[in-house]
Amino acid sequence: MSPPIDDSMPTRISSDCPQDTRDVLYHAWAHDLSDLKKLLDVPGKASAQDPQTGETPLHAAIRACGPADPDSNDPEQGEDGCVEEASAVLQELFFSGAIWNDVDSNDETPGCVAHRLGRKALYDMCVDAGVRAELLFSLMDGYEKLSSASDAEVNVDDDDDEGAAPVEQDGDAIDTTGDQARPQDPPRFIPPGAGEKPVTVTSDGYLSSQITYDSSKLLDADLNGVMMSWETDIMARSVAALLPGPQVQTGKRILNIGFGMGIVDGMFAQTNPSRHHIIEAHPSVLRHLSQPDSGFGKDWERRGPDEGAYKVWPGRWQDIVPQLLDQGEVYDAIYFDTFGEDYSQLRLFFMEYVPGLMDREGRFSFFNGLGADRQVCYDVYTKVVEMHGADAGLDVEWEVSDVDMKGLKEDGKGQWEGVRRRYWTLDKYRLPVCTFMG
Repeated sequence: MSPPIDDSMPTRISSDCPQDTRDVLYHAWAHDLSDLKKLLDVPGKASAQDPQTGETPLHAAIRACGPADPDSNDPEQGEDGCVEEASAVLQELFFSGAIWNDVDSNDETPGCVAHRLGRKALYDMCVDAGVRAELLFSLMDGYEKLSSASDAEVNVDDDDDEGAAPVEQDGDAIDTTGDQARPQDPPRFIPPGAGEKPVTVTSDGYLSSQITYDSSKLLDADLNGVMMSWETDIMARSVAALLPGPQVQTGKRILNIGFGMGIVDGMFAQTNPSRHHIIEAHPSVLRHLSQPDSGFGKDWERRGPDEGAYKVWPGRWQDIVPQLLDQGEVYDAIYFDTFGEDYSQLRLFFMEYVPGLMDREGRFSFFNGLGADRQVCYDVYTKVVEMHGADAGLDVEWEVSDVDMKGLKEDGKGQWEGVRRRYWTLDKYRLPVCTFMG
């Protein structure tokens, strides 16, 4: 068990913190809004960080409130005058360009601090700032990497936009179909002299990398988890949600993007679909699924009810999906589960392609690992997906289920043994079920 976090001011504002940063942090901690406003006239001060602790004014303003009353059953009841003052400070900081998902030396964003302290009102403000940032970058054809992990790329902050971090073009944003939409970190805090460079997944790097299969996981060359067997229950729930009924429906037209370990495709195959198409880009995965014992490949394709009914499409989905549209393919169930791609690619898929690929009574879902190693990021993406889904004419409903966290709680242990980082830390999974409005 990790030791308790020390939230005291002397611990969080270090003795060698530059005076101008120290001033901003002290005024934010004191909720001294009038004097803080004067300091925020200097560009970048809203996101100033203590070089040793990573403390930002947002962290300080939230941390100063301390934990909420643990005996209160009403989350709103514990929101005392301190929280009211802190809310005004947070609003001013966000207005002045504070980055909502900067992390400190405890690997906590401001929202993480608010969540840990039970300060719901402040937490909700951080979530709303994250939603605004993501929507802003969507409009700019950019993106915000919302999830967190110890090995993510550090973003450069942009103080001209409220609560937003700028586009990182060299990260894992534009990647290919391996098998998981698992974005990387908010900016990772690395203190001076640490000298450690984060490892970043890239599209070309993943496609050219050697991957490793064993009975419980699929890893890339950097030991990032591409797919793992603990997800099997989630896949089973996803198939049931896409083919609902007293019994899972059979004879349906199915499209899956991202084969990986073949967990979900094995489940789809058991429903005897009338059409089952798989898109996969990684050469090693394609070789794996072509083996006789994989259950797929040429023999599987020949078992289809007619020519082309069962088919593996090799290549990037960005190249294959337009071909399917041109051929007039329509599906009852569509699942999307790619590795290394950021949210902008998922959004592109369901906004631009799902309306043309899905039957009017069909259903679309995806592996919801968006920000799943940090609650605040998971909550941000939930709202963003709902908004973008509505723009695409889709109703998005969430089926919430428990995740068995046994073996998933600690880095490098249990299910994560031999895996570079945990991409999942939450005890609840939100399964998206998308249908056409009306």
